[in-house]
Amino acid sequence: MYMVWIGALLVALKWFEIGPIADLSWYWVLSPLALAFVWFEVFEKLFLARLHSAGTAEDGTRRSRRFGR
Repeated sequence: MYMVWIGALLVALKWFEIGPIADLSWYWVLSPLALAFVWFEVFEKLFLARLHSAGTAEDGTRRSRRFGR
């Protein structure tokens, strides 16, 4: 989430041409937003998939203990 806030700040500084950010290319200004997109679309889904698979394994052992299966 920090990359989104940094990206929004850089876009605002570039748009209003404030400070040294005004001289940067738009590619550099938008790069934190691109990194945030990659993080949320790729890595976050990988981590959540791993957590969900671990949770289902625990649920299976709990059910087998409760119902004796």
